[in-house]
Amino acid sequence: MPLINAPDFAPELLSLFTDLKTDRVDTPVIQPAHPFLDMAGEDLRRRIFLTESETGESLCLRPEFTIPVCLRHIETATGTPKRYSYLGEVFRQRREGPNEFFQAGIEDLGTTDVASADARAIADAVHILKSLLPNRALAVTIGDQSVFEAVVAALGLPSGWQRRLIHAFGEAQKLDQLMERLARAEADTDLGAEVETLLASGDEETLVAHIDAIMQATGYSTNASRSPSEIARRLKEKRVLTATELQPAQLDALREFLSLSVSLKYAPGVLATFADRAGLKLDAAVSRFDARVAALADTGIDLSTVTWRAAFGRPLDYYTGLVFEVTPRDDHRVLAGGGRFDRMMTLLGAAEAIPAVGFALWLDRIQAVRAAT
Repeated sequence: MPLINAPDFAPELLSLFTDLKTDRVDTPVIQPAHPFLDMAGEDLRRRIFLTESETGESLCLRPEFTIPVCLRHIETATGTPKRYSYLGEVFRQRREGPNEFFQAGIEDLGTTDVASADARAIADAVHILKSLLPNRALAVTIGDQSVFEAVVAALGLPSGWQRRLIHAFGEAQKLDQLMERLARAEADTDLGAEVETLLASGDEETLVAHIDAIMQATGYSTNASRSPSEIARRLKEKRVLTATELQPAQLDALREFLSLSVSLKYAPGVLATFADRAGLKLDAAVSRFDARVAALADTGIDLSTVTWRAAFGRPLDYYTGLVFEVTPRDDHRVLAGGGRFDRMMTLLGAAEAIPAVGFALWLDRIQAVRAAT
């Protein structure tokens, strides 16, 4: 028995899920905590209600459905492609509104035509919202983490810096701080003169021996989780990251990319022009982007109502490509949001990679908009 009532439009929503040929699925309210703590992102992690089993296992109240639906798919060994729909309660600490509320959505697992699956996810979210809110104009904003990853890689940054920037994608303040740091190289004063000299010489064998001697002398080696060789490798990586500095033209290119915000109708041309002007090899990323735009146009969505923002991301760490949100045209409230999460299935234990895309609907916000209409 739910502690709160489902919205009055729930039967209509479930009928829409049936029309879209999805399989209704439910998952337990009590979930293992570690997948959310490992993959969900800082914003969601600090909102989770945690508890513990009698055996000491970390558990939580279900904070969202994507991870539980994927875990259920793996556990039941269901073949793909598979389109799941869900409607149920989730539990999060929120600044506004109740901590228990209803969420619904669709997860598309295993569709190999990525462009068509992405377009269908956006089109389905818009179709559902138009059905539930027939008198409200909607706006769609999309981003693409894979395009950002391609830009960062084309700039030639070390892999460690690429990971830092990608992890900050969608968070303007963090990206600004990282770009300010990339405007200048820094000396790492924490390494010590002798270690710095050994790193600069490239004599890894002597460096490893030096680290081993320190560990033996301090007694640290008996409890160390990393070997001297591993510590030496990490110190080398840290030195490279500290010494990295982007040239002004490269930094300008990164900032220009992040400033791009245009109607999706013109986005393919804008992205191609940017790549040419910046001298970056983005052919594969541009091709995938163009294919999605074409697939979305085929669904009948008016591309002029969709905005592509190059810096747009969503606060969940598991996204790998497309991200999108749908709001009322004259309102900032997010009614639907989702994206692509191709790496999640193997991280959760699937035997092979499974392409995945989906979206969630915020039913309390939809209810509020319906009430105000």
